[in-house]
Amino acid sequence: MDSSFAERLQMLSIQLVPFIMAVVFHEYAHGFIANRWGDDTAKNAGRLTLNPIPHMDPIGTILFPVINMLTGMNLLFGWAKPVPIDPRKFRKFRVGLFCVSFAGPGMNFILALISSAVFCMIHLWVHPDFYLFEPLVAMCYVSVSLNYALGIFNLIPLPPLDGSKMIEAFLPIELARKYEKLARYSFLILMGLLLSGAFTFLSYPIRFCTNLTLYLMTRAFNVPGIF
Repeated sequence: MDSSFAERLQMLSIQLVPFIMAVVFHEYAHGFIANRWGDDTAKNAGRLTLNPIPHMDPIGTILFPVINMLTGMNLLFGWAKPVPIDPRKFRKFRVGLFCVSFAGPGMNFILALISSAVFCMIHLWVHPDFYLFEPLVAMCYVSVSLNYALGIFNLIPLPPLDGSKMIEAFLPIELARKYEKLARYSFLILMGLLLSGAFTFLSYPIRFCTNLTLYLMTRAFNVPGIF
């Protein structure tokens, strides 16, 4: 087996579990909070579950990770199937829309904190000679970074990303409808930004949040020799 391909396969094995957890928990959070606000659409569709299979998208959850493996990208890029939401069922439309929209990125930020805590626990309680020590540490680091990446990316105010729905919660109905029409161009806009390298600006807040979280968590757990 080619050594570079073997390295990419190893990287995919480290990234895949955090990636699937990140996108599945993201969508589950949308459905869970929607259900709390009176919308049982996700529950009735069988999407109020942490089982990854109902959330998997053939392109976003399978094809893109494979492309990542073949091209050697440093971080997985992809998505899960969006959880069906019917805002008309919310007990309070605007507050419900905002909370449900923020639930996905919010869950990713929580997972980043949990992953950083596990990162510290491994350093404290797992012997470095344990054969899975380095892969587990790498997996936790990737989980912190990937969850911040997914959370921050989804806060971009471009329909149908979560950030746009959070803004719509404050807009008059007519203006919100006009704003939603941008969704028909969103894929082209996102691909254009991706191919042009414009998304590199997101690497700065992602890196900052990742390093700050790990620094503060290692101090809280009193883990020596990390930062």
